[in-house]
Amino acid sequence: MANIWARILVGALTILVAVGYKNYRDLSAPGKRPDLDNNAYWGPTLKEPYRENKAILPFDISVKPEVIEDLIGQLSRPLKAQAPLEGVGFQYGFNANELAKVVKYWRDTYLPKWSEREQYLKKLDHYQTEIQGLKIHFIHAKPSQVKGQKPKKVLPLLLMHGWPGTVREFYDFIPLLTTPSDKSDYVFEVIAPSLPGYGWSQGSSKTGFGVAQVAVVMRNLMLRVGFNKFLVQGGDWGSIIGSNVASLFPENVLGYHSNMCGNNSPMGQLKMVLASFFPSWFVDSEYADFYKGLGHLFSTIMEEMGYAHIQASKPDTIGNALIDNPTGLASYILEKFSTWTNTAFRSLPDGGLTKRFTYDQLLDNVMIYYVTNSITTSMRLYSESMVASQFALAVDSLPIKAKAGCTRFAHEITHVSDSVLANKFPNLVHSTHHRDGGHFPAFELPQQLYDDFVSFVQKANFS
Repeated sequence: MANIWARILVGALTILVAVGYKNYRDLSAPGKRPDLDNNAYWGPTLKEPYRENKAILPFDISVKPEVIEDLIGQLSRPLKAQAPLEGVGFQYGFNANELAKVVKYWRDTYLPKWSEREQYLKKLDHYQTEIQGLKIHFIHAKPSQVKGQKPKKVLPLLLMHGWPGTVREFYDFIPLLTTPSDKSDYVFEVIAPSLPGYGWSQGSSKTGFGVAQVAVVMRNLMLRVGFNKFLVQGGDWGSIIGSNVASLFPENVLGYHSNMCGNNSPMGQLKMVLASFFPSWFVDSEYADFYKGLGHLFSTIMEEMGYAHIQASKPDTIGNALIDNPTGLASYILEKFSTWTNTAFRSLPDGGLTKRFTYDQLLDNVMIYYVTNSITTSMRLYSESMVASQFALAVDSLPIKAKAGCTRFAHEITHVSDSVLANKFPNLVHSTHHRDGGHFPAFELPQQLYDDFVSFVQKANFS
């Protein structure tokens, strides 16, 4: 009898191991590239067949004086915000006392010198071209070389922002990339687009324009400007879209670097859960404090991701509330530059806004949303990524074949360890942790992000 039960036990264990192994192979197996139309039209419905205008033209970002005059008038209205609760900083959102200071500075100091701010925004070269029915704005920054020295090798770079950012985040980062440095054998020719629906780039007129579809437009933009092979760098949506570009078009992407690497494949999600229960299996003890587990992730979702839910479900509702409402727009956007820079800033009455940024920097970013009326179209990316989720799920299971670099800044809301990233990034050649910085490193710590990026490029050796 004992032998019979032993055989049954061995047989059962064998079946469990076989089933487990099969499920593991299914979870870890690379996905198939989704059937995406690389020329899909996303503009408004036309009466005639669409003919793409492939011209690349200089783009004037000037703002009409009457727009500024009207904005001053709107900001001159009495601020009727409710006083914050006693002893509360930014825990309930943007503190009304700080908002009054921002509005006063915006109206009385920033806007009277708007011509100066506008010239600053024009210091980089702006262009526009039409891709798949959408007028896409981008900055094109060409590198310099030092006379008398051996020329640096030039690498094209697609540099992408996220929400609620704009290309303004890159104004201190881009000059570092285009200027020769002793730290790198390379210098970079930068294409920094406004994502579709953000700033000066036209938003889609049709549903289903999610991250995979945006990735196609971004890749087509790089082909349009003449780069068949290029690097990708980004954070926030820029990271996710960049990951899609690298996954979908391995023939075009030389390397991928991000300050917010993620792995949303089924295997990645499973490992994220396991890592929260058995962190020592997945995390180097030296950086254990970066990885706070499932409990922290859940509390973060509850405290900080409410915006994402409404933008993924009712973007036009919140968008309509912010149209012609500059005070509300500033409150909604700038709260993220407090909390996402360092969650500890929530306890401060001013949200720590000027600990890392100036009011001028922050208001430049808000102004781009305001003068282009792009807050609604920017938020639709959340909802459209849900509509087109079948494409996102398929792309998430495609490994990035290019050499990759992942860096983590201490105060980012959440981090993903190398072991969790492994099946998505089989060619991860660079992985770093920084004891400072948050969600917007190109804006907050441009030199540190530059140093990390060129370190990745040196390791990858794209010769």
